[in-house]
Amino acid sequence: MANLKTRFIGLELQSPIIASSCGLTADLGKLEEMAANGVGAVILKSIFEEQINREASHSLGDGGYPEATDYIQHYIRANTIQQYIDFVKKAKEKLNIPVIGSISCLDDGEWINFACELEKAGVDALELNAFILPTDEFVESAKVEALYYAIIKHVKSVVNIPIIIKISPYFTNLPAFISKLKAYGANAVTIFNRFYEPDIDIEKMTMGSASIFSTEAELRTTLRWTGILCGKDKKLELCTSTGVHSGEAAIKVLLAGAGAVQVCSVLYEKGLGMISTMNETISNWMDKKGFKTIDEFRGMMTYADADHAERYERAQFMKYFSNQK
Repeated sequence: MANLKTRFIGLELQSPIIASSCGLTADLGKLEEMAANGVGAVILKSIFEEQINREASHSLGDGGYPEATDYIQHYIRANTIQQYIDFVKKAKEKLNIPVIGSISCLDDGEWINFACELEKAGVDALELNAFILPTDEFVESAKVEALYYAIIKHVKSVVNIPIIIKISPYFTNLPAFISKLKAYGANAVTIFNRFYEPDIDIEKMTMGSASIFSTEAELRTTLRWTGILCGKDKKLELCTSTGVHSGEAAIKVLLAGAGAVQVCSVLYEKGLGMISTMNETISNWMDKKGFKTIDEFRGMMTYADADHAERYERAQFMKYFSNQK
């Protein structure tokens, strides 16, 4: 019988499947349902600096005294953070699986103190969901990357729990960038975070939002970089995200070297029971292949294997299309 238990960033998981930070993980009842379906860990919904600032601005309205403005902004910020901390404590009381906090880092600032508060509240680890959108053409890429290093370095200086940093694929040299994230203290890296993406309604001539859910096709980018990164660094603790919509997809990224697998969109589209379905798919496949544990097959098909390297590296369709008539 296959054993799905595994270890990730020092935490024992009953399954490699992790519920990603989203609206579903802001509901205690849904967290309990996820645990009942066999999820390995949950990452609570991120708290966003821009969300707090927007709530403060909405409450202030127009005008007012500067002293009152400062008081209201401070009150709303403190109250929002306290609500999050209270939710962490409730989740820890109800669940017998790792509970991971999530902070949306826009810059290297006051979130350092918030990280300390979350550690005190009892989270088992922290995921820093970081994305700095570079729009200034005069800022060099190295300076942008340095902001990520500063976030990691400062958070690690004040907390003792494991830190995961969730990043995008938009870096010139991902292996070098992730190597430095590790050097500055990241215990693990999650690839890749998913962002709000704009869209244009050409009939109404208005700006809007594109679909917020990932598709199965997006697994390709995740799989490529999982195999390359884990092949280059056997000690890298990597969690995959984006495009994982089935147990088969989870098996693929585990073979490519992932230590854990985050799911989100598929839970919205097909329900929380998909966690159990994915676990069953992984278990049945392991029994079929004769694997007793996750570690027996994890990383069997990374970039490090010469037979697979070319497939991970190939970026052009030239050879394929040149053979088509």
